[in-house]
Amino acid sequence: MQGLGKTDRGEQGRDMDLTSLRSTMPVGGPLQGGSAASLNMNLYATKKTAAEGMLDIALFLANITHMKTVIEQGAGYRYYAAVLTLISFSLALQIVAGVLIIIIARRDINVEANQKRLDSLNNITTVIIFLISVTNFFISVMGMERTGLFPRMHF
Repeated sequence: MQGLGKTDRGEQGRDMDLTSLRSTMPVGGPLQGGSAASLNMNLYATKKTAAEGMLDIALFLANITHMKTVIEQGAGYRYYAAVLTLISFSLALQIVAGVLIIIIARRDINVEANQKRLDSLNNITTVIIFLISVTNFFISVMGMERTGLFPRMHF
């Protein structure tokens, strides 16, 4: 992952953005010659969960737009029932994933009593997001028919 800051090669040959890591490490952390054990895992996990949530919202809005287009095309659309069912299933899974993401974000990963539950919730969320991806793949494969609702651009 490359950002705007100074990068360094990670253990597996990937670039690591050292600037973005600074915000998750206290002064004297690995970037300043300290130990890796001082990495604030709760802050890292919270940032990861927030990014996951924003992507979930973006996909949710895209699916709503897709559903609106399919409904506007009407029942004459070849895969009308199948696409509406798949989009509805995807939206329901996204709501469940969003709720799980909120639950995960509100817990502190540094508390040992929370770690096992957070790990299982994270695994469940990952499976749900995989199912959302597969569902959206099938939605995309079925595509959309041209309706003439949008004018063609002539250049």
